[in-house]
Amino acid sequence: MYKRMIAISLLLTILSCKNTLSVTEKRDLANEIDAMGKIDQVAAYIPQGKYANYSREKWNTFKDSVMADNTKKAELLYKKYGYLGIGKVGEKGETQFWAIVQHSDKSVDFQNKVLKSLKKEVSKKNASPDNYALLYDRIKINNGEKQLFGTQVEYRKNGQAKPKIGLIDTINVDSWRVKYNLEPLKKYLNFMTERNFNMNKNILIKEGITEPVFYK
Repeated sequence: MYKRMIAISLLLTILSCKNTLSVTEKRDLANEIDAMGKIDQVAAYIPQGKYANYSREKWNTFKDSVMADNTKKAELLYKKYGYLGIGKVGEKGETQFWAIVQHSDKSVDFQNKVLKSLKKEVSKKNASPDNYALLYDRIKINNGEKQLFGTQVEYRKNGQAKPKIGLIDTINVDSWRVKYNLEPLKKYLNFMTERNFNMNKNILIKEGITEPVFYK
C-alpha cells in the first residue's frame, strides 16, 4: 500500500509539470515571457524614459514591485512547465526566463530549485551554460558565500569592478569559466568596469576618475 502511494505521488508530480506543448501554447508562453522579460529589463537597469524623473524612493518601489510580480508569475510557470528551456520558448525566451529567476533575489529557495533544473537542461543543450554559471554565483552571493565564476561584481571607489565577496578558487577560475562559455575573468571585469564608468561618468569624474581603471 505504501509503495503504491509513492508511485501515485511520483506520477502526479510528473503529470503536474507539462512538457509537451502545442505550437500555439509555445507561442503564447513565449509572448508571456517576453512581456515579463521586457519589464524586468526596465527595472533591472538605471531609470530611463518616463522613469528618469522618479525619486529614489518611487523608483525602488516600482523596481521591487516588478521583481516581486515577476517572481510570482515565474514560480507558477515553473511549477506548471518546469524550466522554460529553448525547446519550449526559444533561445530568447530561455534567457528572459533565466533573467527573471536571476532577479528573484527575495526567493532564494525558488532560485535553487531552478538551478537544479537548469543544470539538467544545460546537459541536454536546452539552456545556455553561461546562464547556469550566472545563477550559481547569484545564489552564492545571496547566501553570503564566495563565487565560483566571478560573475557577480561590486565596484571599488575608483569604479573598478571586482568579484563580490570573493572567489572560491582564484587559481582555476578561468578554467571553470571556459567550461560554461564565459570569457576570461579579467576581460569580463574590464568590460564591467567600462560599463560602470559610462553609466556613472559624471560622478566618477567629480572624484577625479577620468577614465576606466582597467586590469592589465
